[in-house]
Amino acid sequence: MTKALVVHQPGAPEAMKWEDVEVGEPGEGEIRVKHGAVGLNYIDVYFRSGDYPAPTSPFTPGLEAAGTIEAVGAGVKGLVVGDRVAYADLPMGAYAQARLFPADRVAKLPDDIDDETGAAMMMKGMTSEYLLRRTYPVQAGDTVLIHAAAGGVGSIACQWANHLGATVIGTVGSDEKAELVKANGCHHPIVYTRENVAERVKELTDGVGVAVVYDAVGKDTFTTSLDCLKPRGMMVSYGQSSGPLDAISFDDLKSRGCIYLTRPSLMVYNSTPEETRASAAALFDVVTAGHVKIAINQRFPLADAASAHRALESRQTTGSTVLTVD
Repeated sequence: MTKALVVHQPGAPEAMKWEDVEVGEPGEGEIRVKHGAVGLNYIDVYFRSGDYPAPTSPFTPGLEAAGTIEAVGAGVKGLVVGDRVAYADLPMGAYAQARLFPADRVAKLPDDIDDETGAAMMMKGMTSEYLLRRTYPVQAGDTVLIHAAAGGVGSIACQWANHLGATVIGTVGSDEKAELVKANGCHHPIVYTRENVAERVKELTDGVGVAVVYDAVGKDTFTTSLDCLKPRGMMVSYGQSSGPLDAISFDDLKSRGCIYLTRPSLMVYNSTPEETRASAAALFDVVTAGHVKIAINQRFPLADAASAHRALESRQTTGSTVLTVD
């Protein structure tokens, strides 16, 4: 019998229960994937806690994993049993040893990317791709600000933005994390626990401000992020790990220099199979070329995902975290 983590009532990490589940055979357009590793993302916390309503109850969390195809349903083209694939997409259910999944939402893994790396990189890497290449297309010479630069998306985005020729400023919570992000291509780490972020950004940019801010922290950083932008700069708020944002008026955007504000999501930017494949291909290209390295800094058994959630929520993690599957 296949094991999975099941949430019957949203709440604390202990709400995830390790239970037997029935997977069954794939239907039209589906594959059955035996997971080699599962990715951990903050959106998993939102669903587990109830901050985001789950589409069904009970439910199995998780949107990212990598593994091997065990069975192929009718109508599936281009995939066969034994292919190694990875995904970061709906429907939820990745916190399982095996599952059914839409065949057109997976990407074949290159031979030189193992399952753990695949599970560690898909959501964070494709998020970095759409942020840097499509939401605000970073150009050589731009100066960008990336909050939570030592985190999963931050560690990839810093490297990728550097590769694109940008000057990268990143916020971190400690001197240890500052050293870590320097190694990931962040030219100017700011330790927000003892430095004024907006003042430091203005110093680093000769009073001009940055072209774009990538902010997944939310409530604690939003106003500061706006204050770091140059006129007609773009505020990209793609997460809210510190809580939901307060309301903002259009006059606030005008008074700060007619800045742009957007709230993107991976599911919208990769809403079609073609977009997903293109995003994954761009990610695989920079990883296999060595421009972006995927740091797996924490590993937890899938059955102990509660400990992984606690570590993530208390900001004890850096880089990517994977849940290993027996």
